[in-house]
Amino acid sequence: MILITGDIHGSHDISKLDNTQNPIFKKLTKEDYLIICGDFGLVWYNDMADTLWRTWLDEKPFTTLFVDGNHENFDLLYEFPEEEWHGGRVHKISDSILHLMRGQLFDLQGKNFFTMGGAESHDKAHRTLGRSIWLQELPSDEEYANALTTLEKCNYNVDYVITHCAPTDIQNEIAEVKKNFTYTDNRLTKFFSDIEPKLQYKRWFCGHYHRNYVSQINPNFEILFNKIVKLP
Repeated sequence: MILITGDIHGSHDISKLDNTQNPIFKKLTKEDYLIICGDFGLVWYNDMADTLWRTWLDEKPFTTLFVDGNHENFDLLYEFPEEEWHGGRVHKISDSILHLMRGQLFDLQGKNFFTMGGAESHDKAHRTLGRSIWLQELPSDEEYANALTTLEKCNYNVDYVITHCAPTDIQNEIAEVKKNFTYTDNRLTKFFSDIEPKLQYKRWFCGHYHRNYVSQINPNFEILFNKIVKLP
């Protein structure tokens, strides 16, 4: 089984992963996956609180996978061991917590997943570089190039796309329905807008916008927050 959900922001929104609140988790094993669409946030200070919550998550019956959001401590995240896993590159946080790196394609239970984390913080003016915001929140030139190479190798044919932010047109759609919307277009949202018409995919999931919403202009695109989606 593969489940997809939105941001957990460290311990702030992790309660949705508690077995007592969602009995479906009791049916899972470590061969099943829960994918978080960014803002994992449990590699932040690498202190006792981070370690305790990661242990709590590691002891869950499923394997946790996540793409990075903008609210990650990238300096710490990139210190974890990098490995090849199910066809793509990951940072191994623990035996059953893995960071799915940018521009990768993973084969999970016979389905392939294109992953491209990153986003731009809308509150960056109030954050401190190297402490609460990092330059790596948006992809590098190399990561964009690697993503294109990955997609070219599979002829832009994937089953699922997992990102943290949305293409520009979807983001503009959200702006029309969400009050006090402060997210702006950037190179990454434009990159997603450029590749979307070329992609053949079943569903695209992202987080970032703190709401559960299925796009009206593209019903195959879904934004997740506290909702958990089970893939067929």
